[in-house]
Formats: sequence, structure tokens, C-alpha cells
Amino acid sequence: MDSDIITQIRQTVRQLCAEYPGKYWREKDRDRAYPTEFVKALTEAGLLSSLIPEEYGGAGLPLSVASAILEEIHTNGCNGAACHAQMYTMGTLLRHGSEEQRQTYLPGIASGELRLQAFGVTEPTAGTDTTSISTTAVRDGDEYVVNGQKVWTSRAEHSDLMILLARTTPKDKVAKRADGLSVFVVDMREVVGNGMTIRPIRTMINHATTEVFFDNMRIPASALIGEEGKGFRYILTGMNAERILIASECLGDADWFIRTASDYARDRKVFGRSIGQNQGVQFPIARAYAETKAAKLMVQEACRLYDAGEPCGAEANMSKMLASEASWAAGEACIQTHGGFGFAEEYDVERKFRETRLYQIAPISTNLILSFIAEHELELPRSY
Repeated sequence: MDSDIITQIRQTVRQLCAEYPGKYWREKDRDRAYPTEFVKALTEAGLLSSLIPEEYGGAGLPLSVASAILEEIHTNGCNGAACHAQMYTMGTLLRHGSEEQRQTYLPGIASGELRLQAFGVTEPTAGTDTTSISTTAVRDGDEYVVNGQKVWTSRAEHSDLMILLARTTPKDKVAKRADGLSVFVVDMREVVGNGMTIRPIRTMINHATTEVFFDNMRIPASALIGEEGKGFRYILTGMNAERILIASECLGDADWFIRTASDYARDRKVFGRSIGQNQGVQFPIARAYAETKAAKLMVQEACRLYDAGEPCGAEANMSKMLASEASWAAGEACIQTHGGFGFAEEYDVERKFRETRLYQIAPISTNLILSFIAEHELELPRSY
């Protein structure tokens, strides 16, 4: 991708984010309110439709551009978690959906008329063991009947569409663990209160997450994406994009922490001199800076492979792990540098500190990433 284009897009994001300073985010965090105004501004600027092909009303840009957009949002103290799912869930529809499905949904998503923010995969009893999900979709004539439950389905209350993974063949009837799962695009406007119930989960951060219940929810057979029983393979594409884009957000968080800590360390005077003169203050910030720079290289490589259509599972996972660890280290350095003021709301450090902690766990835990690397890259025995 032309670096000048990415520079221009970053500048656009920077200017937009300037309209939503820390005060805006502190108020949303305090009230656990969805940042509707911010998401609307991103939509109107065409930033959320960057990955949608031009023939469907989008910009047709590669994942590397989406990565830059989300990184820049977080670098400027904002939070892309309210809308980032649209970028990675849309890939499942784009890559594996029928032409009719793409024509039906993508133009509306690109214009902002439709919101695709919900990704219904995780379940309470299965966790990250996705092949053990128990939500079922049973064919009944021209419909599927869905029963089960999802959890940590963020933004479900603010989405019109959901990408849903459900079991269409019993687990004991499939030859391979990954078989028997299917993906659907669900029009939530038709089923909320009519087979679908959404319950918000209040958490330590303002993430608009929920649990979703399906009770004989009927959806048309045309909602099936791709071939029945092949859904797990389809969502892997979305999962790789998800990990790369969340890694990008972590890079932005790390940059914000490093800049904020450095500025404070230069200005704060104790015992007659800047605290930034002390190696005990300098070194953690400098180490976080080095870790962030290294993580950026991995994210860039993951984007390159994804955009080229090449396998990138390892790179996507390593990007998420390295970037989330860099942002957490930078956050730790930042809050330590600020001392007591790091816990004061008005500095925004404690809010960003809470927000970035999530990505040690979501969308996949660090231990699962290490297990993946051990098995698939080092050819060690499967550990789970």
C-alpha cells in the first residue's frame, strides 16, 4: 500500500479523534454508554467501510489500512473497540458469502445504514474451545431453528447483523473436530424479542458486552454462509483479521502510554529536577518503546501475509501476543511514572490501563497462543 495514502488516512483519523478528547471518553466510561457519536463520525468519514470493495460502496483497501486506522484511533486516546468488529467480521461475509448476501448487506454496511458489530462465537461452557460449542441450528424446511447461548458477544445491543457460529451436525457424528459447524448472517432486527434475548454484562471497562440467548430462533436458510458444516474454516479468516486489528489497537495504546509517560516525566519536578532524569523512570518507558517497535514489525508482516492471501495464523497470533504485552508494559510504566495521579480519572491513564488489559485475554489468551506456536510452528505435541 502506498505509504502516502496511509499517511493521509492517519491524518484524517487524527483530526477526527481531536473532536473526541479525554472528557468525552471519561463520561462514556463513567456511564458505561456506547460512543454513538464517535462511531457515527467514523462511519460518515468512510473509515469503517475501508475493507469493503468499491463495487459494494466501500473503499476496497487492504487490511494494512484498517490496521493503521485502528492504531491511530488508540494513539490519539480514543477507543476503537466500539466498532472494530465490523472490520473483521465483515471478512467472513465478503470472502465466503454468496453474491446475493454480499449485495444484500455490504452496501448498507458501507453506508452506515446497517451495523455489523456482533460476532456470536464464544459460549459459557466452551470458552476458547470453539469446536466444542453447543448452540445448534437445525434445518426445518426453508429455515433453521437456533437454540443455545453465546457470551461476551460485544456490541450486540448496537448491531443490526450478527455473524453466528452454530452446530449443524452433532459433535459425535463428525469425523473431524472442526466439522459440523456452520456460519450464518443473522438479521437481528427480525429476531430480537422473537427468539433472541440480549442481556448486557457490566464489566471493569466500557465494552458494551453481552450474553445472547437463542430460544427456537428461526432464521431463513438463505442466512447460511457458504457450505453447511464448513463454518469453522470460514471464521478462521475473520479470527486472523481480528487478532491483527486488535494488535494494531494495542500498538496505539502503547504509543499513547509511552508519549503520555514521557511528557509527564519531562515536566514533573521532584527533589529539584525532572523525574525523567532518573534511570528508574526512564528504563521502563524505554523498554516499552523497544517492545512496541518490535511488535509493530510483526503486525506489519501479518498484514502483508493476510493482504497477499497467504497463511498468517502464526503471525496473527504472535502479533496479538506481542502487541498486547507491549501495551501492558507501556501502561504499567505510564501509571508508575504518574504515581498517584495515574489513578486520577482526569489523566485518562487509569481508563486506558483498564482497557488495554483486556487484550491479554481477548480475543484469545496468551497461553492459547503459546500452545498454538508450540504445536504448529515448533511441531511439539498438542498440549490440550
